[in-house]
Amino acid sequence: MFTGIIQGIAAIEAIQDQQGLRAFDLVFPPGFCDGLEVGASVSVDGVCLTVTRILSPTSASFDIMLKSLDLTTLGGYAEGGQVNVERAARDGAEIGGHPLSGHVDFRAPVLDVRVMDNNRVLRLGIPPDFRKYVFSKGYIAVNGASLTVAEVDREEGWFDVWLIPETRRATVFEQKQAGDLLNVEIDRSTQVVVDTVRETVQACFGRLQPLLEAALREKGLALEDLLQLPRSR
Repeated sequence: MFTGIIQGIAAIEAIQDQQGLRAFDLVFPPGFCDGLEVGASVSVDGVCLTVTRILSPTSASFDIMLKSLDLTTLGGYAEGGQVNVERAARDGAEIGGHPLSGHVDFRAPVLDVRVMDNNRVLRLGIPPDFRKYVFSKGYIAVNGASLTVAEVDREEGWFDVWLIPETRRATVFEQKQAGDLLNVEIDRSTQVVVDTVRETVQACFGRLQPLLEAALREKGLALEDLLQLPRSR
């Protein structure tokens, strides 16, 4: 498990393609690798990877399966690139963000970037199948960073996140521009609530559910808008 609090930016030192997988050699900030061992989990731009080799006191190697390369942004990276990294959370560790599994749900295109005072605002696209899980003021993980959804339009399929100066300093988001792809993991507790409510409505209303949803649409609402989801920090 991860907390969504990025602990550093790592550089991609080397990439080696092998049969059925790709190996990444990453160079980490000083101190990041203290106690790191083969078999440990590290979040790399939100993707849970396993350490396969310790190369030096500040570098390690990771093997990435083809499926992970296809489902995430890691398949498009090149040597010299930079990534957000976080060590797996230890028992009893403070969760400053929200619990993350490191399993990416989709790649989100950056639709727009705005800079307002000290804040950088990213607008990201949402595939249709995942729009029901994104709520204003709710949690979401982008490239492994726990962020708060500032605004969302599920009909058009986008959400905004605001990046404060510390987040801009500590992550790779400062480099991102419109057209880039970012890894997104939805909040699992939100997914459970939404799916449970939909299943309950289906069980209670059966064939009348489409009529209920149509009536809500006339008022500019959806089933998800009726939920009282946990608020973000």
